Amino acid sequence: MVGYLLLAVLAVLAVLFLLSVTLPVPRRMWAFSLITAKYFWLWVADALQLRRMWFALTGQSAKYQKLTRPLLMRMMCEDLGPTFIKFGQIIASSSGMFPDAYVKEFQKVLDRVKPFPFEDVQRTLIEEFGAEKAAHLIDVEPKQLASASIAQVHTAKLRDGTPIVIKVQRPGIIPRCMADMKIMRFMAKLFAKFRRDAELANPVGIIDDFTNTLAEELDFRKEAANLDRFNDIMRELGHKNIRAPVPQHEYTTRKVLVMEKFIGLRVDSFEEIKAKGIDGETKLVDGLRAWFQCVVFHGFFHGDVHAGNLMLLDDDTIGFLDFGIVGRFDDKARYLVTDYMIAFASGNYKRLAEIIVEMSGAPDTLNLEAFIGDLKETYSPLLTLSFGQVNYANFLPGIQKTATRHRMKMPNEFILITKQLLYFDRYAKSLAPKLNVFTDPRLVLGMMQDIQKARAMVEAKKSV
Repeated sequence: MVGYLLLAVLAVLAVLFLLSVTLPVPRRMWAFSLITAKYFWLWVADALQLRRMWFALTGQSAKYQKLTRPLLMRMMCEDLGPTFIKFGQIIASSSGMFPDAYVKEFQKVLDRVKPFPFEDVQRTLIEEFGAEKAAHLIDVEPKQLASASIAQVHTAKLRDGTPIVIKVQRPGIIPRCMADMKIMRFMAKLFAKFRRDAELANPVGIIDDFTNTLAEELDFRKEAANLDRFNDIMRELGHKNIRAPVPQHEYTTRKVLVMEKFIGLRVDSFEEIKAKGIDGETKLVDGLRAWFQCVVFHGFFHGDVHAGNLMLLDDDTIGFLDFGIVGRFDDKARYLVTDYMIAFASGNYKRLAEIIVEMSGAPDTLNLEAFIGDLKETYSPLLTLSFGQVNYANFLPGIQKTATRHRMKMPNEFILITKQLLYFDRYAKSLAPKLNVFTDPRLVLGMMQDIQKARAMVEAKKSV
């Protein structure tokens, strides 16, 4: 009897084990646990000088590198795969929003994403289109133009000779990402529960926002619709010199996006831009103005304008690429965000504090006057210094310290807007070092006129 019972227990355990290694979430939990354990023991070995001794005994002392926490986190994210690499890239591109040591270390994952085989690209094209339709895409370059955490890009042509690029999703990434996001959310809840003041940074909200963004990014049909939307807005606003690639909807599915090929220079190709005599500052102002107008008139904007996604094209136009991540505001959020911009430009810190309170709420103990004073101290450099002089590595931690000091949560809308300004800042320092987006009359006066016009349009609609 005992033997049968033992066999039954073993059978149940075997079934549970098999389920845990076949179902996506349990399987990723196994991977997460094993990889975390690996780096924990590496950290212990390094702390006890055992790694240093091993390198010395094997004659590799010159290769030894101390395992700092940022280095361990970066290596662990690379081992954990695309979802964690994607999160690491967000850290790398958000100078000032994360500790500087982590930002610098994670910048190594921006261009270290391992490409997947060209055979997988061909297989995905046939699976999505069928062999006959896939053959319409000719001269597909086997070597990738770019390899990212979500997808890979190859140049090709349509049968009529039109140059195109093909964006192909990494095989099997959808179930893996969704499983990873559940693990990330669980970890964020633990962090919020046990780390002092962590709830003010809203880690669970950050992961939820990341999950929603990633789910949209994994459907290339939505990105194609975003490309069309941006081009429609640019035409409506009269920006003939600003555009996004035109998608080929006939060849677009959830996993494949075929679109126009842009030819030109990345906005951070500073020496080449200078050599060609291009007026980088004017181009940057035009791009910023168009980006602001998207927010003001439509509550829709490109949410990932790092240098790789902004180009100065050979036909003298400005090209925005990669619309997998976009920001969207409803009318209320759009009003508050535009008020926020005006408060910035005018130095009205009382109004700035009121907007933050309205956007995110406030504790009963909030001392509004003290909060206003701290906001003035933190934000005033934006009005007195140029983009090239502002040190965002100090600026954004200062904002977070102010929020923590007053037990406030910074609004998600603020984070979205500020992140994009950080991106613009990176290349403004070289293209337009004297530019200040909050005081430049080309931007500020135009922005105020746009806000007045947009609100008049909304009121006119209400009265109909």
